[in-house]
Amino acid sequence: MATITATLGPVMAGVALAKSQNFSRLSVKSSKTSSEIGSVASQLSGIKISTTHFQKIAPLPISAPLRPSLQPVARRICPFTGKKSNKANKVSHSNHRTIRRQFVNLQYKKIWWEAGKRYVKLRLSTKAIKTIEKNGLDAVAKKAGIDLSKM
Repeated sequence: MATITATLGPVMAGVALAKSQNFSRLSVKSSKTSSEIGSVASQLSGIKISTTHFQKIAPLPISAPLRPSLQPVARRICPFTGKKSNKANKVSHSNHRTIRRQFVNLQYKKIWWEAGKRYVKLRLSTKAIKTIEKNGLDAVAKKAGIDLSKM
């Protein structure tokens, strides 16, 4: 026991003793303080492992993104009427149904805005284009709650 304690240290000697006595559970009680526990002798090679290397370090701020920024994708919703795509079934000859989308007929259109004295480029459904021709751009935009000066 004296040779085991000299080569492995008092804590490892208790582990070696417990293994030699074939205990199923190891319980090594030690009255070491936290500074002594900070470095533990490795059982295999005698190298000291310090817990200071395993402390969490705050990540460095990234100055540039990892990938190029993506452009926002235009949604397939008409801002004036609120029309959006519909889910439907595509039915084959064998009556096999697969889900498909029925998209809104959206068109890019430049419309003259009388109050702003300029053209406004909008992405509208064909129903919204007919409504604007009938009621006027200002009335339809006011009803939909859209500020044309930001477009």
